Amino acid sequence: MLGCKYPIIQTAMGWVALPELVAASSNAGAFGFLALATAGPKEAIEMMDKTQALTNKPFGINFHMFQPGAEEIVQAVIDKKIKAVSYSRSPTPEYIQAFKAAGVVCIPTVGALKHAVKAEELGADAIVIQGSEGGGHTGSTPTTLLLSSVLESVNVPIVAAGGFRDGSGLAASLAWGACGIAMGTRFMMTKESPVPHDTKEAYLSANVEDIKITKKFDGMSHRLIFNNYIKKIDRSNPINLFIISIISAWKYKQLTKASYADLIKSFFAMLKGDDLTISQSIMSANSPAIIQKAMVEGSPNEGAMPSGQVAGLISNLPSCKQLVDQIMDEFSFAAENFNKLEGDKQ
Repeated sequence: MLGCKYPIIQTAMGWVALPELVAASSNAGAFGFLALATAGPKEAIEMMDKTQALTNKPFGINFHMFQPGAEEIVQAVIDKKIKAVSYSRSPTPEYIQAFKAAGVVCIPTVGALKHAVKAEELGADAIVIQGSEGGGHTGSTPTTLLLSSVLESVNVPIVAAGGFRDGSGLAASLAWGACGIAMGTRFMMTKESPVPHDTKEAYLSANVEDIKITKKFDGMSHRLIFNNYIKKIDRSNPINLFIISIISAWKYKQLTKASYADLIKSFFAMLKGDDLTISQSIMSANSPAIIQKAMVEGSPNEGAMPSGQVAGLISNLPSCKQLVDQIMDEFSFAAENFNKLEGDKQ
């Protein structure tokens, strides 16, 4: 469906899944997704063009259908024949139908069974389900349980995400009934990842117990490395959180070059499409500006570091090709074990 060599997806991570990483992932045989959720339309189009210049392999883009300039991004995806789109919150049915009419694969990411069912109803060609072990915005159900429930309820192909880093995980996902795995944190911790050195070192030094979920950061369940900054936010009262959110909203406006009208439109689209309160929608502005501090500026102790729990088990920074090759070698070994079990059974 996606045209990649191996059943491995590199997920879209804000400030991380830039053209260089996406192209390296796709060139290695995986399928890369370009992160455009914090990009204005002009920047988004430039990033698509740059990725196409770096690889002749298929790749996809991830964006919010409510973000400023979404209509221009949709048209660019169709015009440039981008292979797939990924989305999550507040999907717009009209955009989905436009993609499907143009042959663009629609593969949203969800973290709950009800959202998977809704995604299929809206026309998803495949779905990435992310269990609670995953980084960034995540649900409360572990990957194995979420995968089982979704497989029983939908008919499109399912890709498993949340807690994957190696070939054993790929083999396990296929045994559970998925058609592949999606990884964010593992691809973020590669040589082609644009994450600054100090921030990568902070990820490498994190333990599984340091990577927890908070709703104080942006109003939704968000798995992050609990550095001192996030610990402070997690202890903050509603007034302090509101002030932080207003400041972050202003920074988000500067980043996307959105007008006030665009921000208000996005705000109401989120309220309409998500299970969010007004305060949660305001708090959602926290993500881009604070994440940028760690992931772009290289100040891990002053910003937010979204992370899957699997970061606590990762100790090296291979190239994307080395990573994918190693995963497939490990997968082959695991498959041999399956064959031995089948032989013993006979």
